[in-house]
Amino acid sequence: MRPSVRKSVFAGIAGISLIGTVAGCAPSATQNTPATPAGGTSSSAPAATSSSLATSGSTYKDGTYNADGTYVSPNGTETVGVELTLASGKVTAVEITQHPSNPNTRKFQGEFAGGIAAQVVGKSIDEIKVSKVAGSSLTSGGFNDAVEKIKSEAK
Repeated sequence: MRPSVRKSVFAGIAGISLIGTVAGCAPSATQNTPATPAGGTSSSAPAATSSSLATSGSTYKDGTYNADGTYVSPNGTETVGVELTLASGKVTAVEITQHPSNPNTRKFQGEFAGGIAAQVVGKSIDEIKVSKVAGSSLTSGGFNDAVEKIKSEAK
């Protein structure tokens, strides 16, 4: 068999296999699904109430909070300042205050400060755990340390 024909055969087999796999994921026509009455919601699905929303809502007070976080770099212990503004448990703004001890730290904290908003604004404070921002991985440790302090303060 020629190489181009062999590739076509394998591609065809892979395509058929993929179709079979995807088709197996779809619900069959014989499966029972709850019907929704013409006038409203299904009786089998509970409606959202304010009490159920209250238990899943934010436990943090709205406001602006500041904390310093520390981390260890090759130059020793470094500090980065973090200011978070919270509304309904979500981060609406973030500011970084750099506390560099040397030019290398200044560079990485500056890069971190320039990229952190895209990583955290709009997210729940409980979801925030950054590992690397704009090429800076060590500053993330200080940021995460500060976020934990802010979470304690905002409760």
